[in-house]
Amino acid sequence: MRNKFLIFGALLLISYVVLWWFHWAPIWGLALLSILYLIGVYNSLQKSHTILKNFPVLGYFRYFFESISPEIQQYFIERNTDGSPFSRNHRALVYRRAKNVNDTHPFGTQLELNSVSYEGLRHSIYARVPSEHLPRVTIGGDACKQPYEASLLNISAMSFGSLSKNALLALNTGARKGKFYHNTGEGAISPYHLEPGGDIVWQIGTGYFGCRTPEGLFDAEKFKENAKHEQVKMIEIKLSQGAKPGHGGVLPAVKNTPEIAKIRGIEPHTTVLSPPSHSHFSNAKGLLEFVAELRELSGGKPIGFKLCVGKTEEFVELCREMENTGIKPDFITVDGAEGGTGAAPLEFSDSVGLPLKPALIFVNKLLTRFQLRKDIRIIASGKIISAESIIKMRALGADICNSARAFMFSVGCIQALRCNTNACPTGVATQDKMLQKGLVVSDKAERVYNFHQNTLKAAMELLAACGLASIHEITIDMFIRGDELVGIENKYFPDKLAGEFLN
Repeated sequence: MRNKFLIFGALLLISYVVLWWFHWAPIWGLALLSILYLIGVYNSLQKSHTILKNFPVLGYFRYFFESISPEIQQYFIERNTDGSPFSRNHRALVYRRAKNVNDTHPFGTQLELNSVSYEGLRHSIYARVPSEHLPRVTIGGDACKQPYEASLLNISAMSFGSLSKNALLALNTGARKGKFYHNTGEGAISPYHLEPGGDIVWQIGTGYFGCRTPEGLFDAEKFKENAKHEQVKMIEIKLSQGAKPGHGGVLPAVKNTPEIAKIRGIEPHTTVLSPPSHSHFSNAKGLLEFVAELRELSGGKPIGFKLCVGKTEEFVELCREMENTGIKPDFITVDGAEGGTGAAPLEFSDSVGLPLKPALIFVNKLLTRFQLRKDIRIIASGKIISAESIIKMRALGADICNSARAFMFSVGCIQALRCNTNACPTGVATQDKMLQKGLVVSDKAERVYNFHQNTLKAAMELLAACGLASIHEITIDMFIRGDELVGIENKYFPDKLAGEFLN
């Protein structure tokens, strides 16, 4: 087959030369045909790519269409209710609220409501007028000297490195205006977290970026220096994250610029693989002692940790150790296995960790059983994008919520699925300066603020529709699932009474 291609190409080239000789074909066509012929010969001889070896020129079309397949899927095939991890409808909801334009939806739901997977709110016929006051939650137990009043919705962990400086500037500027916090991610506190002046939750991962020795161990003095920043309102120890629990963070070499390397205390232009676990402790007691150490070093700021629940018995052991030592975190961030990341092995994203809902129920019930719940706030993190999801997380046991990808949408992310390539077309998840310039900080910061405000206002409207006046009245009884709808008429009208009642 390959010899036939070569013979055919040679005959085609000879034919074109003859035509050109008699001025029946342009010279540039000869040059183009010659280039294609040489490419065909090269690909026929190379041994790395089967498709190109068998189809020396046409094979490139396969790679071209494969490279734009996400765009083809998103723009031409995907329905409004399709799209992963977020549907077109949910992305559009964020865009409209961020732009502060009409966020209503026409012509009714596009979901299949007669399904066991349906989850809906049980509204009241005695609906209230929505409160204009956006609620806040106090975080800080008895040992905390500087408690923090947190918003119901905040920006989840995203590092400088995974996100561009313009994206961080926009996020933190919006957080300052809306009075909600911005989690730094494990990549340390950057100037772009500090410059706008918004509240910060400093996340410390297994790499101890921003508070590490040259060997990668925890440096108490560096921590103390950074924790003194007035903008740092809380500190979060990252044990694991939902998208890749037990794997550690990944910063591709192409994103590891000299500036980022200096902030993190590492070598530039190298792929940064954070260790899978902490070197400063290795058991429940050690973790709690680290919590106490950071609380002391920070001057009494709220200290907590983030985890994706895996082995439930380990969390039981952790609760027992809290009971024995008396050391308790001020908050626990529960990340679901559906959480997002810029880069992770597919097996980790698809197959490791508990989803947010069962994990949240488990953590809430266990803390309650050990009589620890009143001292510890629970933060839910994982695919929280709408007012309904905030209400649902509260009903399942969370006090407040964190969202990363929703706020990424608010600054322009289009779910291009290029986060791990440094080629994000919207300038959100890239260190390419040419791509970053498209993200105008002043415009996107306003959208971050608008999305936060409009989403919380929508949450208060849902609350009022259910006849409730406060987030403290939210319970799981507010929701009904599709499988509960089966036979609902028999619950209130038993067969022997139904006919008599209806007649």
